[in-house]
Amino acid sequence: MGMASMSSGSESLRLCVFDLRRGQHEGQELDKILFFYPPDLTFSTQLSVIGLSEGLITFTRLFSPEAACEVIEAERHSHVFYEAEPDIWMVMVVEKNKEIEAVWRIDALRRVLKEVHSLFVMFQGSIRALLEKEPTGGLIRSHLYPFITDYLNDLFVCKKHQLPSFRETLTERGTVQMLTLARDAALEVQSLVGVLDSCAGTVRCHSVILFHDLLVSTTLSPDDTVDLFAFSVMRLTTNALSSGTSSWSYLRKGSVTPQISSRSTSVLPLGSGGTLPSGNGSSTGRVIRPLQQDKWSKGKDGFLVTDIWGIDATPTILIQKTQERFYFLTYQYKSLTLVLLVPTAAIVNGELDISFVKQQVIENASAKILKVEEKLSKGWGGENAYHVSGYRYLLVDNDMEVSRASPAGKVATLAKESLLALNKLREEVDTEKSRSKQEKDMETCIRAKNNTWVIARLNRGKELYMALEKASETLLDATDSVQRFSNRYCSGAFSMD
Repeated sequence: MGMASMSSGSESLRLCVFDLRRGQHEGQELDKILFFYPPDLTFSTQLSVIGLSEGLITFTRLFSPEAACEVIEAERHSHVFYEAEPDIWMVMVVEKNKEIEAVWRIDALRRVLKEVHSLFVMFQGSIRALLEKEPTGGLIRSHLYPFITDYLNDLFVCKKHQLPSFRETLTERGTVQMLTLARDAALEVQSLVGVLDSCAGTVRCHSVILFHDLLVSTTLSPDDTVDLFAFSVMRLTTNALSSGTSSWSYLRKGSVTPQISSRSTSVLPLGSGGTLPSGNGSSTGRVIRPLQQDKWSKGKDGFLVTDIWGIDATPTILIQKTQERFYFLTYQYKSLTLVLLVPTAAIVNGELDISFVKQQVIENASAKILKVEEKLSKGWGGENAYHVSGYRYLLVDNDMEVSRASPAGKVATLAKESLLALNKLREEVDTEKSRSKQEKDMETCIRAKNNTWVIARLNRGKELYMALEKASETLLDATDSVQRFSNRYCSGAFSMD
């Protein structure tokens, strides 16, 4: 198991979203609560958790006005903070457990909060914008409750929440994993991208191409690519649509959906077919639940279909870089998944024009899609394609938001002591990065109790983490092993010369 198990009891996990600008007057305290999990806790309990969080934020700002509070360690709980938007805070409170599996890295938990917020914004827009649209808070709550609940359902396995634990220390949520392409395959992909971008005539489209759960190509910015990649791996790729769970995907898919209480601060969590309550209680539209499980299927024409947005309605997303809304069309052939983004402003006749774009894809891109899939499949090394014998590693490029790591099956062969030491090492690096607030080159080595060397190297926005269980006795030998890895697989990016 790669996650720390958290029982579904009231003490194990609490997650809230609140607005510091709201509920500042006596009798209006409930207004600041935008989301709370578990939702069936009493309002006094919810206000107690949020009041404590607000107090900690206010107190820490006295000493560090420019730096947001990130974590508070109490005797029984860890309080993890993330300022998703100005004065919009997300807080996760996790119970400290004596079980060895319940050892996590705070930055990994913060990345869970960051991911759910980024996905929410991609589909629904910013929290602040929805609050300004409907100041009573009913609108934003009616969207947040089902959305975050559906996200948490993916972490719910066998009646327990599976939070990222030390066993996932060689993964990096919030990055994409890319497929390495041979030159001839890269040329074919480039040709395919050109055809896809022109499927809407003179209107410029964007595209994202995945093979299995790996990114092949994107025309989006790194931030937008990360969000769409995460959603694709969760719901759209062939691994996501199949009944089984990919053993090498960095995202975990829950197999058991918990029974979620319907109690909330002001609205009931609504289904995808529910109506959206406005501030005056009238129905103004649908509550869209993009993260619902088992809602996507492959149509006869190869395009994925869903009724989440309504019968025959085309899904839309918001692109961060341009703040434009796009229709997204997903086409699938064998293990190849193509996501085509068409500006909603360019579609005059609604579904009529969308049908035209789909037809253009089928007529103009089918042959190239077949050729690309054939070349990628032929060159694909399988789940262990990026295994390097003798090494267990994680590579992160923070500028490009890309990561590559040893296959999960290979990482699972490491001893607990090695993983715990590596997790501790990453915590130390996280702390140092948080203090400096700037890119900092550094190298840190730890000798674990089982004599494993765990090593971290940071250089110009790139990070390398490694465990060497069969390394020689000396630090020099372990350093030489890292140097060889850097020269052969990283173009010398982590060389100490």
